[in-house]
Amino acid sequence: MSIPFIDLKAQYLRLKPEIDAGIERVLNHGRFILGPEVGEFEAALASRVGVSHVVSCANGTDALTLALMAENVGTGDAVFIPAFTFTATAETVLLVGAEPVFVDVDSENFLIDGDDLERKIEAVKAAGELTPRAVIPVDLFGLPADYEALAKIAEAHNLFLLADAAQSMGARYRDRAVGSLAPATVSSFFPAKPLGCYGDGGALLTDDAARAELWRSLRGHGTGKAKYDVVRIGMNSRLDTLQAAVLLAKLPGFAAEIEARERVAKYYDRHLPAAVARPGRMAGSDSAWAQYTIRVADRDGLAAALREDGIPTAIHYPLPMHLQSAYRDYGAGPGSLPVSEELAAHVLSLPMHPDMVDATGKQICDAIARHMDARGA
Repeated sequence: MSIPFIDLKAQYLRLKPEIDAGIERVLNHGRFILGPEVGEFEAALASRVGVSHVVSCANGTDALTLALMAENVGTGDAVFIPAFTFTATAETVLLVGAEPVFVDVDSENFLIDGDDLERKIEAVKAAGELTPRAVIPVDLFGLPADYEALAKIAEAHNLFLLADAAQSMGARYRDRAVGSLAPATVSSFFPAKPLGCYGDGGALLTDDAARAELWRSLRGHGTGKAKYDVVRIGMNSRLDTLQAAVLLAKLPGFAAEIEARERVAKYYDRHLPAAVARPGRMAGSDSAWAQYTIRVADRDGLAAALREDGIPTAIHYPLPMHLQSAYRDYGAGPGSLPVSEELAAHVLSLPMHPDMVDATGKQICDAIARHMDARGA
Protein backbone atom coordinates (compact mmCIF):
# COMPACT_ATOMS: atom_id res chain seq x y z
CA MET A 1 0.00 0.00 0.00
CA SER A 2 1.18 3.52 -0.75
CA ILE A 3 2.11 5.86 2.07
CA PRO A 4 -0.31 8.75 2.73
CA PHE A 5 1.11 12.23 2.32
CA ILE A 6 -1.21 13.54 5.05
CA ASP A 7 -3.21 10.95 6.97
CA LEU A 8 -6.48 12.63 7.95
CA LYS A 9 -8.20 9.25 8.23
CA ALA A 10 -5.84 8.14 10.99
CA GLN A 11 -6.42 11.41 12.81
CA TYR A 12 -10.19 11.03 12.54
CA LEU A 13 -10.12 7.46 13.85
CA ARG A 14 -8.03 8.60 16.81
CA LEU A 15 -10.46 11.44 17.60
CA LYS A 16 -13.66 9.79 16.35
CA PRO A 17 -15.66 9.84 19.62
CA GLU A 18 -15.01 13.56 20.21
CA ILE A 19 -15.57 14.59 16.60
CA ASP A 20 -18.73 12.53 16.16
CA ALA A 21 -20.17 13.86 19.41
CA GLY A 22 -19.47 17.44 18.41
CA ILE A 23 -21.09 17.02 15.00
CA GLU A 24 -24.11 15.32 16.58
CA ARG A 25 -24.60 18.23 18.97
CA VAL A 26 -24.75 20.64 16.04
CA LEU A 27 -27.17 18.42 14.13
CA ASN A 28 -29.40 18.26 17.19
CA HIS A 29 -29.56 21.99 17.92
CA GLY A 30 -29.64 22.98 14.24
CA ARG A 31 -27.85 26.33 14.51
CA PHE A 32 -25.63 25.78 11.49
CA ILE A 33 -24.58 29.42 11.04
CA LEU A 34 -22.84 31.12 13.99
CA GLY A 35 -24.05 28.47 16.41
CA PRO A 36 -22.66 28.27 19.95
CA GLU A 37 -19.67 26.16 18.91
CA VAL A 38 -18.30 29.05 16.84
CA GLY A 39 -17.99 31.33 19.86
CA GLU A 40 -16.69 28.46 21.98
CA PHE A 41 -13.97 27.72 19.48
CA GLU A 42 -12.99 31.38 19.14
CA ALA A 43 -12.66 31.67 22.92
CA ALA A 44 -10.74 28.39 23.23
CA LEU A 45 -8.26 29.33 20.50
CA ALA A 46 -7.78 32.81 21.95
CA SER A 47 -7.00 31.29 25.33
CA ARG A 48 -4.58 28.78 23.86
CA VAL A 49 -2.69 31.37 21.81
CA GLY A 50 -2.80 34.11 24.44
CA VAL A 51 -4.68 36.82 22.57
CA SER A 52 -7.80 38.74 23.52
CA HIS A 53 -9.81 38.19 20.35
CA VAL A 54 -10.29 35.52 17.69
CA VAL A 55 -12.73 36.24 14.87
CA SER A 56 -13.44 33.19 12.73
CA CYS A 57 -14.39 33.35 9.06
CA ALA A 58 -15.01 31.13 6.05
CA ASN A 59 -11.39 30.52 4.99
CA GLY A 60 -7.84 31.81 5.22
CA THR A 61 -8.07 33.82 2.00
CA ASP A 62 -11.07 35.72 3.34
CA ALA A 63 -9.16 36.32 6.57
CA LEU A 64 -6.42 38.08 4.62
CA THR A 65 -8.96 40.11 2.67
CA LEU A 66 -10.88 41.13 5.80
CA ALA A 67 -7.68 42.23 7.52
CA LEU A 68 -6.68 44.46 4.61
CA MET A 69 -10.21 45.85 4.23
CA ALA A 70 -10.26 46.80 7.90
CA GLU A 71 -7.08 48.86 7.45
CA ASN A 72 -8.48 50.61 4.34
CA VAL A 73 -5.65 49.24 2.22
CA GLY A 74 -6.58 49.88 -1.40
CA THR A 75 -5.89 51.81 -4.57
CA GLY A 76 -2.45 53.40 -4.69
CA ASP A 77 -1.10 51.31 -1.83
CA ALA A 78 1.83 48.90 -1.92
CA VAL A 79 1.74 45.68 0.09
CA PHE A 80 5.03 43.79 0.48
CA ILE A 81 4.82 39.99 0.38
CA PRO A 82 7.27 37.13 -0.20
CA ALA A 83 7.36 35.78 -3.74
CA PHE A 84 7.77 32.19 -2.55
CA THR A 85 4.30 31.48 -1.20
CA PHE A 86 0.79 30.42 -2.17
CA THR A 87 -1.30 32.69 -4.37
CA ALA A 88 -3.77 33.61 -1.60
CA THR A 89 -1.27 36.01 -0.04
CA ALA A 90 -0.89 37.86 -3.34
CA GLU A 91 -4.42 37.74 -4.72
CA THR A 92 -6.00 39.32 -1.67
CA VAL A 93 -3.82 42.40 -2.16
CA LEU A 94 -5.23 42.85 -5.65
CA LEU A 95 -8.76 42.05 -4.52
CA VAL A 96 -8.75 45.12 -2.26
CA GLY A 97 -7.32 47.29 -5.05
CA ALA A 98 -3.73 47.54 -3.83
CA GLU A 99 -0.58 46.31 -5.58
CA PRO A 100 1.70 43.50 -4.40
CA VAL A 101 5.43 44.14 -4.22
CA PHE A 102 7.27 40.83 -4.26
CA VAL A 103 10.19 40.31 -1.90
CA ASP A 104 12.78 37.55 -2.02
CA VAL A 105 13.17 34.99 0.76
CA ASP A 106 16.00 33.59 2.84
CA SER A 107 17.71 30.62 1.18
CA GLU A 108 17.88 28.59 4.40
CA ASN A 109 14.49 29.05 6.07
CA PHE A 110 12.41 30.19 3.04
CA LEU A 111 11.00 33.17 4.98
CA ILE A 112 10.79 36.78 3.83
CA ASP A 113 14.24 38.38 3.62
CA GLY A 114 14.36 41.48 5.82
CA ASP A 115 17.22 43.05 3.87
CA ASP A 116 15.40 42.65 0.56
CA LEU A 117 12.24 43.97 2.18
CA GLU A 118 14.08 47.15 3.14
CA ARG A 119 15.37 47.50 -0.43
CA LYS A 120 11.90 47.04 -1.89
CA ILE A 121 10.36 49.60 0.48
CA GLU A 122 13.00 52.18 -0.41
CA ALA A 123 12.52 51.48 -4.13
CA VAL A 124 8.76 52.06 -3.86
CA LYS A 125 9.32 55.29 -1.97
CA ALA A 126 11.86 56.48 -4.54
CA ALA A 127 9.50 55.71 -7.45
CA GLY A 128 6.77 57.77 -5.79
CA GLU A 129 3.88 55.99 -7.52
CA LEU A 130 2.61 53.90 -4.60
CA THR A 131 2.30 54.43 -0.86
CA PRO A 132 3.91 51.67 1.25
CA ARG A 133 1.10 50.48 3.51
CA ALA A 134 1.56 46.91 4.70
CA VAL A 135 3.84 43.90 4.88
CA ILE A 136 2.55 40.33 5.05
CA PRO A 137 5.23 37.85 6.12
CA VAL A 138 4.27 34.22 5.54
CA ASP A 139 5.17 31.56 8.09
CA LEU A 140 6.04 29.17 5.31
CA PHE A 141 5.72 25.42 5.96
CA GLY A 142 5.04 26.11 9.65
CA LEU A 143 8.08 28.17 10.71
CA PRO A 144 7.33 31.64 12.12
CA ALA A 145 8.98 34.60 10.45
CA ASP A 146 11.38 36.84 12.40
CA TYR A 147 8.67 39.07 13.84
CA GLU A 148 10.98 41.05 16.10
CA ALA A 149 13.03 42.23 13.13
CA LEU A 150 9.96 42.70 10.94
CA ALA A 151 8.21 44.78 13.60
CA LYS A 152 11.15 47.20 13.62
CA ILE A 153 11.00 47.52 9.83
CA ALA A 154 7.23 48.01 9.90
CA GLU A 155 7.47 50.66 12.60
CA ALA A 156 10.28 52.50 10.82
CA HIS A 157 8.25 52.74 7.62
CA ASN A 158 4.77 53.06 9.17
CA LEU A 159 3.58 49.76 7.72
CA PHE A 160 0.72 47.56 8.91
CA LEU A 161 2.28 44.22 9.92
CA LEU A 162 -0.08 41.34 9.12
CA ALA A 163 1.09 37.82 9.93
CA ASP A 164 0.04 35.12 7.47
CA ALA A 165 -0.01 32.11 9.78
CA ALA A 166 -2.04 29.85 7.50
CA GLN A 167 0.59 27.13 7.91
CA SER A 168 1.99 27.83 11.37
CA MET A 169 -0.77 27.57 13.96
CA GLY A 170 0.76 25.72 16.90
CA ALA A 171 4.29 27.04 16.35
CA ARG A 172 6.18 29.35 18.70
CA TYR A 173 8.60 32.24 18.32
CA ARG A 174 10.79 33.23 21.28
CA ASP A 175 8.41 31.46 23.65
CA ARG A 176 5.34 33.21 22.24
CA ALA A 177 2.61 31.43 20.34
CA VAL A 178 1.88 32.11 16.71
CA GLY A 179 -1.18 34.33 16.65
CA SER A 180 0.26 36.72 19.22
CA LEU A 181 3.33 37.88 17.28
CA ALA A 182 1.90 40.74 15.23
CA PRO A 183 -0.82 43.38 15.66
CA ALA A 184 -3.00 41.18 13.44
CA THR A 185 -2.67 37.54 12.43
CA VAL A 186 -4.66 35.42 10.01
CA SER A 187 -4.81 31.66 9.76
CA SER A 188 -6.47 28.87 7.80
CA PHE A 189 -8.19 25.69 8.92
CA PHE A 190 -8.07 23.97 5.54
CA PRO A 191 -8.07 20.21 6.28
CA ALA A 192 -4.36 19.73 5.47
CA LYS A 193 -3.22 22.47 7.87
CA PRO A 194 -1.74 21.53 11.28
CA LEU A 195 -5.08 22.58 12.84
CA GLY A 196 -7.62 21.73 10.17
CA CYS A 197 -11.37 21.28 9.96
CA TYR A 198 -13.38 19.14 7.51
CA GLY A 199 -13.93 21.87 4.94
CA ASP A 200 -12.83 25.48 4.66
CA GLY A 201 -12.30 27.73 7.64
CA GLY A 202 -10.19 30.65 8.78
CA ALA A 203 -9.64 33.15 11.56
CA LEU A 204 -8.18 36.52 12.49
CA LEU A 205 -6.41 37.08 15.82
CA THR A 206 -5.58 40.27 17.71
CA ASP A 207 -5.38 41.99 21.07
CA ASP A 208 -7.09 45.09 19.63
CA ALA A 209 -10.78 45.15 20.60
CA ALA A 210 -11.72 47.81 18.04
CA ARG A 211 -10.01 45.88 15.25
CA ALA A 212 -11.82 42.67 16.24
CA GLU A 213 -15.19 44.45 16.31
CA LEU A 214 -14.54 45.78 12.82
CA TRP A 215 -13.62 42.31 11.57
CA ARG A 216 -16.89 40.90 12.94
CA SER A 217 -18.83 43.58 11.13
CA LEU A 218 -16.97 43.06 7.85
CA ARG A 219 -17.38 39.27 7.89
CA GLY A 220 -21.15 39.70 8.25
CA HIS A 221 -22.03 42.04 5.36
CA GLY A 222 -20.85 45.14 7.22
CA THR A 223 -23.65 45.08 9.77
CA GLY A 224 -23.68 47.20 12.89
CA LYS A 225 -25.83 46.68 16.00
CA ALA A 226 -28.54 44.69 14.22
CA LYS A 227 -28.91 42.30 11.28
CA TYR A 228 -30.31 44.93 8.93
CA ASP A 229 -28.22 47.82 10.24
CA VAL A 230 -25.65 48.02 7.43
CA VAL A 231 -22.93 50.49 8.40
CA ARG A 232 -20.19 49.60 5.88
CA ILE A 233 -19.52 47.43 2.84
CA GLY A 234 -18.54 43.98 4.03
CA MET A 235 -18.66 40.41 2.82
CA ASN A 236 -20.25 37.10 3.75
CA SER A 237 -17.56 35.03 5.46
CA ARG A 238 -18.60 32.95 8.44
CA LEU A 239 -17.19 29.74 9.87
CA ASP A 240 -19.80 26.96 9.69
CA THR A 241 -20.88 25.66 13.08
CA LEU A 242 -20.10 22.08 12.01
CA GLN A 243 -16.52 23.09 11.23
CA ALA A 244 -16.23 24.82 14.60
CA ALA A 245 -17.38 21.61 16.27
CA VAL A 246 -14.64 19.65 14.49
CA LEU A 247 -12.01 22.20 15.51
CA LEU A 248 -13.21 22.15 19.11
CA ALA A 249 -12.77 18.38 19.16
CA LYS A 250 -9.24 18.66 17.79
CA LEU A 251 -8.02 21.54 19.95
CA PRO A 252 -7.41 19.67 23.27
CA GLY A 253 -4.92 17.29 21.62
CA PHE A 254 -3.39 19.85 19.30
CA ALA A 255 -0.24 20.44 21.37
CA ALA A 256 0.47 16.70 21.37
CA GLU A 257 0.07 16.65 17.58
CA ILE A 258 2.60 19.47 17.19
CA GLU A 259 5.03 17.46 19.34
CA ALA A 260 4.42 14.43 17.13
CA ARG A 261 5.16 16.48 14.02
CA GLU A 262 8.41 17.62 15.61
CA ARG A 263 9.29 13.97 16.26
CA VAL A 264 8.75 13.13 12.58
CA ALA A 265 10.83 16.13 11.51
CA LYS A 266 13.69 15.11 13.78
CA TYR A 267 13.59 11.59 12.36
CA TYR A 268 13.97 13.02 8.87
CA ASP A 269 16.77 15.29 10.10
CA ARG A 270 18.74 12.31 11.43
CA HIS A 271 18.15 9.76 8.68
CA LEU A 272 18.00 11.56 5.33
CA PRO A 273 21.12 11.29 3.15
CA ALA A 274 23.75 13.98 3.57
CA ALA A 275 23.15 15.24 0.02
CA VAL A 276 19.63 16.31 0.98
CA ALA A 277 19.31 19.89 2.23
CA ARG A 278 17.08 19.85 5.30
CA PRO A 279 14.60 22.63 6.11
CA GLY A 280 16.22 25.59 7.81
CA ARG A 281 15.52 26.52 11.42
CA MET A 282 15.60 29.80 13.31
CA ALA A 283 17.09 30.10 16.77
CA GLY A 284 14.34 30.49 19.35
CA SER A 285 11.57 29.29 17.03
CA ASP A 286 9.61 26.05 16.85
CA SER A 287 7.87 25.00 13.64
CA ALA A 288 4.37 23.55 13.34
CA TRP A 289 5.73 21.43 10.46
CA ALA A 290 2.86 21.94 8.07
CA GLN A 291 5.35 20.57 5.54
CA TYR A 292 8.79 18.98 5.71
CA THR A 293 10.37 20.41 2.58
CA ILE A 294 13.80 19.37 1.35
CA ARG A 295 15.99 20.65 -1.48
CA VAL A 296 17.64 18.31 -3.98
CA ALA A 297 19.38 18.86 -7.29
CA ASP A 298 17.23 16.44 -9.32
CA ARG A 299 13.89 17.16 -7.67
CA ASP A 300 11.70 15.84 -10.48
CA GLY A 301 13.73 12.68 -10.91
CA LEU A 302 13.58 11.88 -7.22
CA ALA A 303 9.85 12.57 -7.06
CA ALA A 304 9.23 10.20 -9.98
CA ALA A 305 11.35 7.46 -8.41
CA LEU A 306 9.59 7.77 -5.05
CA ARG A 307 6.20 7.68 -6.77
CA GLU A 308 7.13 4.30 -8.24
CA ASP A 309 7.78 3.11 -4.68
CA GLY A 310 4.36 4.30 -3.53
CA ILE A 311 5.79 7.30 -1.69
CA PRO A 312 3.93 10.56 -2.45
CA THR A 313 5.61 13.94 -2.56
CA ALA A 314 4.46 17.47 -3.36
CA ILE A 315 6.06 20.60 -4.77
CA HIS A 316 5.42 23.70 -2.67
CA TYR A 317 5.74 25.74 -4.90
CA PRO A 318 6.74 25.07 -8.53
CA LEU A 319 6.70 28.72 -9.62
CA PRO A 320 7.17 31.83 -7.46
CA MET A 321 4.43 34.44 -7.54
CA HIS A 322 6.34 37.06 -9.53
CA LEU A 323 6.63 34.62 -12.46
CA GLN A 324 3.00 33.50 -12.42
CA SER A 325 0.90 34.74 -15.35
CA ALA A 326 -1.52 36.55 -13.05
CA TYR A 327 1.24 38.62 -11.40
CA ARG A 328 3.73 39.30 -14.20
CA ASP A 329 2.66 42.95 -14.37
CA TYR A 330 3.79 43.39 -10.76
CA GLY A 331 7.22 41.74 -10.89
CA ALA A 332 10.53 42.36 -12.63
CA GLY A 333 10.63 39.04 -14.46
CA PRO A 334 13.02 36.05 -14.36
CA GLY A 335 16.20 36.60 -12.39
CA SER A 336 14.77 39.40 -10.26
CA LEU A 337 14.22 37.25 -7.15
CA PRO A 338 16.90 34.58 -7.46
CA VAL A 339 16.39 32.74 -4.19
CA SER A 340 12.66 32.27 -4.75
CA GLU A 341 13.35 31.06 -8.28
CA GLU A 342 16.05 28.62 -7.15
CA LEU A 343 13.86 27.17 -4.42
CA ALA A 344 10.94 26.69 -6.80
CA ALA A 345 13.19 24.53 -8.99
CA HIS A 346 14.51 22.29 -6.21
CA VAL A 347 12.11 21.95 -3.26
CA LEU A 348 10.22 18.73 -2.54
CA SER A 349 7.81 18.14 0.36
CA LEU A 350 7.80 14.72 2.02
CA PRO A 351 4.94 12.98 3.86
CA MET A 352 4.30 14.73 7.20
CA HIS A 353 1.53 14.17 9.73
CA PRO A 354 1.30 13.48 13.48
CA ASP A 355 0.32 9.81 13.07
CA MET A 356 3.38 8.90 11.02
CA VAL A 357 5.54 6.22 12.67
CA ASP A 358 9.31 5.74 12.51
CA ALA A 359 8.94 2.66 10.32
CA THR A 360 7.32 4.81 7.64
CA GLY A 361 10.01 7.44 8.04
CA LYS A 362 12.65 4.75 7.59
CA GLN A 363 10.96 3.49 4.44
CA ILE A 364 10.97 7.01 3.00
CA CYS A 365 14.55 7.84 3.99
CA ASP A 366 15.86 4.48 2.74
CA ALA A 367 14.10 4.98 -0.60
CA ILE A 368 15.57 8.47 -0.99
CA ALA A 369 19.06 7.20 -0.18
CA ARG A 370 18.69 4.30 -2.61
CA HIS A 371 17.53 6.47 -5.50
CA MET A 372 20.16 9.15 -4.86
CA ASP A 373 22.89 6.51 -4.75
CA ALA A 374 21.65 5.09 -8.03
CA ARG A 375 21.99 8.55 -9.59
CA GLY A 376 25.37 9.22 -8.02
CA ALA A 377 24.06 12.13 -5.99
